[in-house]
This record gives sequence, C-alpha cells and structure tokens, in this order.
Amino acid sequence: MSKEKLIVALDVDNRGRAMELVNKLAGNVGLFKVGLELFYAEGAGMIRDITATGTKVFLDLKLHDIPNTVGRAARVLARYGAAIINVHAAGGRDMMRAARESAAEEAQKHGLPVPMVVAVTVLTSIEQNTFNNEMGLPGAIKDRVRAWALLSRESGLDGVVCSPKEIVLVREACGPDFKIITPGIRPTGAELGDQRRIMTPSDAVHAGASYIVVGRPITGAPDPVAAAGVISEELGKPTEG
Repeated sequence: MSKEKLIVALDVDNRGRAMELVNKLAGNVGLFKVGLELFYAEGAGMIRDITATGTKVFLDLKLHDIPNTVGRAARVLARYGAAIINVHAAGGRDMMRAARESAAEEAQKHGLPVPMVVAVTVLTSIEQNTFNNEMGLPGAIKDRVRAWALLSRESGLDGVVCSPKEIVLVREACGPDFKIITPGIRPTGAELGDQRRIMTPSDAVHAGASYIVVGRPITGAPDPVAAAGVISEELGKPTEG
C-alpha cells in the first residue's frame, strides 16, 4: 500500500502535540519519525507511546561516534522497539558494523523485531558550495553519497538516508533490496523551508525511494489527515509517460 511508504516527521517538542498527531494519523501512514527535538524533550518513553498505537517508529538520532560508543548506544536503542534507527555513514565501516550487530543482538535477546539500521549520507540542507567550500570536502555531493551508500551496504546496513536527487544513483549502485529513505520531500506548491535538494512525493517513489519523509506539509496542515491522504494518493499514481 502506498501509505506504508510514508514516514511523518514529528518535529515537535512535547508529548501532547506529538501524540495528538499520532492519534490522528495512525492508520494513515507507515511510520512516525522521532528526531532529536522530540527525543531530547520527552525521552525514550515517546517511542513506547507511539508503538503502543500499533504504528512503527523511525528513530532519527544519527549516531556518530567511535565504534564502541555507537555499538553500546545502538544496543540501548534496540530495546525501545523502534523499527528503524540510523547512524552517520561518515563514521566509517567499523562504526556501522558495530551499530548493526549490537542492535540485532539486543533485539533478539529481548524477543523484539530486529530494527533496520540505515546510514545518513549527505544532509538535504547541504548544497554543493557548502559541501566544497565550507565543509572542505572535494568532489560532487552525488559521488560522496554513492560511495557512502556502497560502504553502508558492505558494512551490513539495510539502507541509507539520502536526498531525492541521489535516489537513482544509489538504487543503481546498491540494488533493488537496499532501502532508501528520502527526506527533502515537498508536495507541489509547498514551501521549501531549509531543504535544498528536494523532489515531489511521486517523483521520489518512482525514482526508487523505499520510504519518503514528510513533516511540515502534513503536521502543519489545517487537516493533517487530509494532507497525508493526498500524499498517499499521489504515491500510488502510475508514472506518467
């Protein structure tokens, strides 16, 4: 079903507003994304509250540290029951392997589903000029995304987070089973916000995205359920041409 591909970002700072959105949208979306703001405000209990509604959680904390520290953190996060957790691909092969192995071991120990572990490549807010001149990284963003995606796959991860502009090259490099989670999604006519490398929902899925992440166009809409419905309907439309 098209709604299973839709992840709604709960970019709010309190449980009340988060659960209001969850209760409205549960059954209309695939997963809810809990990021730094909500996790820091409300803690691990937020994950349990959301999963108690029967909805899956993408825990978007972007772990990035030495392998031992990330492995230990992933072990703790696996206990919360999130369906997806993520790390930064820039942390390297050993770090990514530590996250994947630790999360799997801990989930199995507690009889929980093993969470998918995916790697963040290059943030969707970063433009080429920023990448080269401010961050001091050489080459094209797309080449770095491709290299990190391949490294993530070789490290045993389930997929990556990348901008819509890199979906096709990641899909071609990593194959049909590799998961691609795509933020930077804006329905036609929506404001860009702080996203730069963006795409519409249907274009992203037709390009090969496994999941799309949408925040403000749904959570900030007068009727979030209707907004989610419009996007789910768009995801189910066949490719034109």
